[in-house]
Amino acid sequence: MGQTFTGLLKAVRARTGQGGGTARPEPAAALRLCGDYLAGLAASGPMNDARQTRLVSAIGGLTTACGTGGDDLFDALLRTGQRALEAGGETETRLALDIAVEATGLRARSKGAWRLRGSALDALGRRDEAVEAYGQHLALQQNPAAAEDIVCRIATLKDLRTCLEEAAGLLPGEDGTALRALHDAPAAHARTVFADVVRRRTAGGGGMADPAVRSLTTRYAAYRRLLDRDRMADPLLGGAEPLGVTGLRRLITGRSVVLVAGAARISDEEKIPGSPLGKLIDGYDLVVRCDTLPAAAPRTDLHAVTLRGDTPWTGPVWDRRAGTRLVFGESQSQWRRSLRARLVAGAQDHIGDATLRHPLDDPALLGEDDWGPRTGTAFTVLRLLDFLDAADRLDLIGFGLPGQLSPREREWVTARATHEDETEMRTALR
Repeated sequence: MGQTFTGLLKAVRARTGQGGGTARPEPAAALRLCGDYLAGLAASGPMNDARQTRLVSAIGGLTTACGTGGDDLFDALLRTGQRALEAGGETETRLALDIAVEATGLRARSKGAWRLRGSALDALGRRDEAVEAYGQHLALQQNPAAAEDIVCRIATLKDLRTCLEEAAGLLPGEDGTALRALHDAPAAHARTVFADVVRRRTAGGGGMADPAVRSLTTRYAAYRRLLDRDRMADPLLGGAEPLGVTGLRRLITGRSVVLVAGAARISDEEKIPGSPLGKLIDGYDLVVRCDTLPAAAPRTDLHAVTLRGDTPWTGPVWDRRAGTRLVFGESQSQWRRSLRARLVAGAQDHIGDATLRHPLDDPALLGEDDWGPRTGTAFTVLRLLDFLDAADRLDLIGFGLPGQLSPREREWVTARATHEDETEMRTALR
């Protein structure tokens, strides 16, 4: 793995007294486990997994923080546990749990440590223990809004148990016993065993004509849904309605639309009462903004955001008010999970549906697959609005500033611009 990796392994062992260095009193067990993990990676050959790379980097940060102590050390410990959990393998998940156990031992009132412990237990299929750890987190949590996802997860785990108990009650003998045992089993194993039981029952006897078999399949379907995604506190999201291509076109038809850049210069000027830029933006029928919404933005009629990273559902919730919210993402499963995790009830009236998930390379829409996954959100929504060709006026404000568009995106805009006003920082496309 190279000298850097080897050096890190030696440093970790030195911290625990395994390499002739001075042993540190805390977190000694976690460092030993990290050293064992690094040794296993070194023996397994080249490392190509980006998530493992981030974990190794976190272990390096933990080793460095051992020289500082205090909050920095504890934060580094939790960060390492989180990176281990995100890596996703069974070995890494067990490492995350071991780190969390030591973290809760060091600071029994750390809500972050208890959350990590619950998440690791949950990932390993030890659901009863996960509920207990999540409960400890909730007992320490001062902000109820920040704990909403944990409350939903606990409810989901309890619902999973109820599904299994009800299904097992329909089956005497070994099948019923096997189903009850699945509550504390990894998700992949639980799916396989439950599916096998259902398959045997539907193939034999009266099949689906048997009321008990129909009840069993109903509980199996509910169980599978809960395994794949948590239930939502408000499935209707405050009455928000899905919006497809036709609905979006209807929304912009005959209206003046402006796409406002998120540059600090724009937001700083816009928040000044009575500013010319603020008046200009407010004069449009539909104001479009992208990604992180400025705190001072007085109005957002359409908010577009692109999912990035390996776990986009863990990003900040979209709680800033917007009339319509469009979420772009290549992976359908990540897109669905992110909507469930990050949308906030009452923060939008309409939500873009799956037909608007990846408009640039969707053959049913633009079908321009040469733009690539790193295309900016602003250009994606701009190209979509331009393609729909329904707005009476389509302008951009602030996108002439550095860093707002990639060179290729800027070239596309320049080639189609009908007017540019540097004073207003405005570019007109029609």
